[in-house]
Amino acid sequence: MTNSKELFLTTIQESFEQLFTIIESVSTRKRKLTVDVEARDKNFRDVLMHLYEWHAMLERWYNEGMNGDTPTMPAPGYQWRTLDKLNNQIWANYQDESLTNAIKKVKLSHQRVIQLIESHTYDEIITKKQYKWTKTSNLYSYFAANTVDHYKWAIKKCTVIAKKIHELDV
Repeated sequence: MTNSKELFLTTIQESFEQLFTIIESVSTRKRKLTVDVEARDKNFRDVLMHLYEWHAMLERWYNEGMNGDTPTMPAPGYQWRTLDKLNNQIWANYQDESLTNAIKKVKLSHQRVIQLIESHTYDEIITKKQYKWTKTSNLYSYFAANTVDHYKWAIKKCTVIAKKIHELDV
């Protein structure tokens, strides 16, 4: 865990900005291209909608948990051991989404998650068992997994996608 909430927020924001720097390194007319890469997400839209959906799940867990309910994690009908199925369903759900809308959605959901983090003290974020819904964990583990840790994955994925696009002769 970082040594302060401010450092945590800065790290999250820097990672998010780095992701968009990679996407913006590709010319506007080529950003929508789908390339042949390993695994599920083959374009920027796929990656961004994946992040958006995980932000939305975090928001749902948080809201349900803070209201005294026990959130269904990761999502209704899925368990942690079936994440591949869930992620494939997320991918399928957004195939008709435009890159422009994906960018708008993920920027807004990112900002909402930042606001959740900002609404807590450092101690509330790092203290294990602080909230019943986080069980033996802390808010930090949920916030980090759905922001900076996920952004690192997205940065790697988008770097590969951008490289493949730059190599194309279109």
